[in-house]
Amino acid sequence: MTIRLYDTAARKKRVFQPQDPARVTMYVCGPTVYNYAHIGNARPPIVFDVLRRLLMRVYGDDAVIYARNITDIEDKIIKASLASGEPIAEITKKFADIYNADTSALNVLSPSIEPWATDHVGEMIEMIEKLVRKSYAYVGKEGVWFSVNSMPDYGKLSGRKLDDNEAGARVAVDADKRDPADFALWKFAKEGEPEDAIWDSPWGRGRPGWHIECSAMAAKHLGKTIDIHGGGIDLQFPHHENEIAQSECAHGEIMANYWMHNGFLDMGGEKMSKSLGNVVLVHELLEQWHGEVLRFAMLSGHYRAPLDWTEDLLKQAKTTLDRIYGALRRVWDAEGGRIDDRGVFDALCDDLNTPEALASLSRLAGEANTAADKGDVDAMATARANLLDAGELLGLLTLTPKAWEQGGDDDGNDRIDALVQARIDARAAKDWAEADRIRDELAAKGIEIMDGAGGSTWRRV
Repeated sequence: MTIRLYDTAARKKRVFQPQDPARVTMYVCGPTVYNYAHIGNARPPIVFDVLRRLLMRVYGDDAVIYARNITDIEDKIIKASLASGEPIAEITKKFADIYNADTSALNVLSPSIEPWATDHVGEMIEMIEKLVRKSYAYVGKEGVWFSVNSMPDYGKLSGRKLDDNEAGARVAVDADKRDPADFALWKFAKEGEPEDAIWDSPWGRGRPGWHIECSAMAAKHLGKTIDIHGGGIDLQFPHHENEIAQSECAHGEIMANYWMHNGFLDMGGEKMSKSLGNVVLVHELLEQWHGEVLRFAMLSGHYRAPLDWTEDLLKQAKTTLDRIYGALRRVWDAEGGRIDDRGVFDALCDDLNTPEALASLSRLAGEANTAADKGDVDAMATARANLLDAGELLGLLTLTPKAWEQGGDDDGNDRIDALVQARIDARAAKDWAEADRIRDELAAKGIEIMDGAGGSTWRRV
């Protein structure tokens, strides 16, 4: 049961070895809750949900402690509050609830811990105080800044050197900073900012910087050194780089033993982002597609590679899921089988190779159809057990086949079952014309009738 994961910091796959197998810790950067999440924002929760399921399979459900934060202190939230006149707490609660409902619809398990930034300002202030005492940070006219030159190996995660951090390249220009690459730990309040975005501190009233939030919350709930820190590749620099700087300088310990990053989602070859205006919202997609379709589509590409998000990708995901659920339906009543296939598990152990895992899932569906064709009850039971076990690892096949089919066809299973039974009755009465007519009607709906030793069954094609 060797798990190999690509560590961004090491720039290679490494065998995963937790600090304590009885307490495996993982922190994944969560949403900034001021608006709806787009489908690109859904890639990290889906990817790291699969990793969590794999770790739970190996180490046990209770051994895996998974934290995903809520960022409810951020400049965009303040702008949204000023623009709408709504209190910040109302905005953040509304969109945090929507985000959690959307990810739940994608079969993402709820995190073990969901820390909110506003509940941890005290821990952030304590960490900043420590950094100032150790001379890693300094107080300016506009706030408290981390001095990147004070950390000899700053840039080790992204591979960037300080000379690369030119002003304007994701580095904010500010005359208050000693170096353009220095970043804010605490921002002093400005005139006109809402009172619910301001806290007292030893340096003056204001709010914490974005990067310090995750450092404080991760240390509070998981420890000074955690096993895995994950997020999107866009967070590698500067967010994760700055998390490392703050945490390691404050604590004198490595922040995370493994760093993992998923690739971008593209739209027509262009990165999906709100700034480019090419976003597709999860909330809207869920009105058109079942969450498992979106999840399957997301897992169809390797998590570290870019994924081109298209209508054709979703249609193919739906078609494949229809076929797999159709196979599961044919063996659904054959309970009590033993699990004897590790294809999906082994694929996930190799740096979450979800394309290979989905190929194995499709193979299992084929084996289920073969067993059903032969009427082999034992093989059908085994196929059912293998499919459900693989689905649990991937976060798929969470519905009964009947529920899936009813959600995918206006007629529903009962209508199709009735037509299949009518065809059986027509054949028994040697009314071949009627039997052919029903077969053609079902074929027009994409339903294939299969006559085998165990009777007549159907599946979508």
